[in-house]
Amino acid sequence: MTHIPTTDRSAKHRRRLEALDRNALAEHQLSRLNELLATILPTNQFYAKKLANSPPRLQHLDQLVELPLTSKEELLPDDAGNHWPTNLTWPVDQYVHYHQTSGSRGRPLSVCDTATDWQWWVDSWQYVLDAAEITSLDRVLLAFSFGPFIGFWSAYDALIARGTMAVPGGGMNTLARLDLIKRTGVTALFCTPTYALHLVEVAEEYKINLANFGVRKIVVAGEPGGSVSATRQRIEQAWNARLTDHSGASEVGPWGYGDHDQRGLHVLEAEFIAEFHSVTTGEPASSGELSQLILTSLGRAGMPVLRYCTGDLVKPTWLDEGHNRFVLLEGGVLGRADDMMIIRGVNIFPSAIEQILHSFPEVVEFRLTARKRGEMDEIVVEIEDRLQNPTRVAEELQLRLGLKVEVRLVPSMSLPRFEGKAKRFVDQRTN
Repeated sequence: MTHIPTTDRSAKHRRRLEALDRNALAEHQLSRLNELLATILPTNQFYAKKLANSPPRLQHLDQLVELPLTSKEELLPDDAGNHWPTNLTWPVDQYVHYHQTSGSRGRPLSVCDTATDWQWWVDSWQYVLDAAEITSLDRVLLAFSFGPFIGFWSAYDALIARGTMAVPGGGMNTLARLDLIKRTGVTALFCTPTYALHLVEVAEEYKINLANFGVRKIVVAGEPGGSVSATRQRIEQAWNARLTDHSGASEVGPWGYGDHDQRGLHVLEAEFIAEFHSVTTGEPASSGELSQLILTSLGRAGMPVLRYCTGDLVKPTWLDEGHNRFVLLEGGVLGRADDMMIIRGVNIFPSAIEQILHSFPEVVEFRLTARKRGEMDEIVVEIEDRLQNPTRVAEELQLRLGLKVEVRLVPSMSLPRFEGKAKRFVDQRTN
């Protein structure tokens, strides 16, 4: 008899939530939000002070805008001797999971979860696993370091809860991971988009045909690449697998997962309230408008965030039909607010350049450097190119961006490779 894991029995409940219309979804979110407020306000000093002039219970979801926004800087401890984030609801000894942010954009933030909160992470991840069609028959390699960065730790526990074999790939080099995939019959791979491509690069070096491996499902996170069509296609073709994108943040939770038709990311609105502030006006964005994503986590009482400014730039589309009506972010996360460049009056994101560069199969690796020339931004693109012909890449960038971009050829293997979040974008504009 086939084993049916407990978490799979709630798949019907998850599908029902995904299909809610906007009014029913708003009622669900309002109930969850008021429950969260009732839990945290008596003891969470950070939000008790922050919400002192706000209603302790909302009558309708439109009142959410009356609550103040939260920034990451507010969560960092003021006292150099204090290690813990400011928004903990209970004493530290009531928490069982410790992580920290990557620190790629400043001082790392400590992240703490109670056992109940961690179960919320695991339950939220089930939506991602549903989207990727991961079952108890799969064997999943998680190719990340298993250090304090939250990475795929919650995915690891979510897989176990589903009854799926989770194969940790920490402490190994790339060739050893490829060998582990083959020896254990891995059918699914979890990693960053960059590392999925680096595995391809090493496999080619050692004459390994990844398409003959049994990997048919890939879940990527940590970078926008999973929703960049050229990047996704390159990964899928090399592995002969289907890719599912995922997005989350240590201080927020696992908030996004890939659309079935690969148009972008759905916000997990059963567990998060999403707001969108227009980049142009700062007001609520309309459908398809470039906006900053603001998130409220509904199930994490131990380290809550209300109206959190993620810094992610997206274009929301609200859906009135289909099996999944959670708001869709066309193209996924387009970039970070502080990564956007204005070059001769044109807004450019690193992900837009990645899309073009990855359309060239011979471009193995690249790096973007933004800098100031007078009052104007300019960008230099370095590429490792098997054809040794940067001119054709520069011409394509000019054609598709409408801008002349300097493209420099660099020696093979001279650019860094990454296991975690790639750091291909070097911003020298403030130096």
